[in-house]
Amino acid sequence: MSKVSENDNRRSRLISWNVNGLRACLTKGFLDSVGGLCADVICLQETKMQQGQAEIDIHGYTQYWNSATKKGYSGTAIFTRLEVLSASYGIGVDEHDQEGRVITLEFEEFILVNVYTPNARQDLVRLDYRMEWEDAFRVYLSGLDRVKPLIICGDLNVARNEIDLYHPDSNRGNPGFTDEERNKITELLDAGFVDTFRAIYPNDANKYTWWSFRSNARNNNVGWRIDYFIVSQRLFPQVVDALIYPNIYGSDHCPVGLEINSNNQLPKK
Repeated sequence: MSKVSENDNRRSRLISWNVNGLRACLTKGFLDSVGGLCADVICLQETKMQQGQAEIDIHGYTQYWNSATKKGYSGTAIFTRLEVLSASYGIGVDEHDQEGRVITLEFEEFILVNVYTPNARQDLVRLDYRMEWEDAFRVYLSGLDRVKPLIICGDLNVARNEIDLYHPDSNRGNPGFTDEERNKITELLDAGFVDTFRAIYPNDANKYTWWSFRSNARNNNVGWRIDYFIVSQRLFPQVVDALIYPNIYGSDHCPVGLEINSNNQLPKK
């Protein structure tokens, strides 16, 4: 059952989607898919492009892009029809701000952080860097949280609990399910944040957001839940629902969503 707030304010819908290459996703129905979601804010990860490399005109939305220095790699974008008070890119640490992984937008009632967390990679060759990133990112978020409550969304590249992936035993110690990565997301939540989907649906199994391209994994729903909406604890009472859209294709990830009671304004005409 969905969590229902007692507030009767205007409801906003936010969507997050790792598109695994936006230009490719555009050829697989991206515009129709996001149009059907009727979102106020659309956050994308792994865009793998620079702004202007493809024509993306979603009427009524303002675009914000953070592309990696390396062409065709990583990258984030946000499309919003809500009024933005300020925007920033990266986390203010040069060694972590070359891959286009973070966009931060300030709205009237909250700050939104769209993130594409680094993957530890095969044989965990980037796990040490991942740990440095996690600590720096958590410090960044804690600073923002002192200003306004946060909504953090994106591909966090980790399944926190065994319920969050189909084969926990055989994947223990693999990228995305190491003790180190799981401990870091726990540290983040313990710093005053809530994993909205798991808070609302604590016992829902087989709810995944990413599937390997191999072994017909998606058709068999052999997946992982690694895409999140996380909010500040004090914002959680305004959350109406946390959503997963497994029937939307175009990437190896599916979109996830958040519905929240909010008075954030549309831009003035």
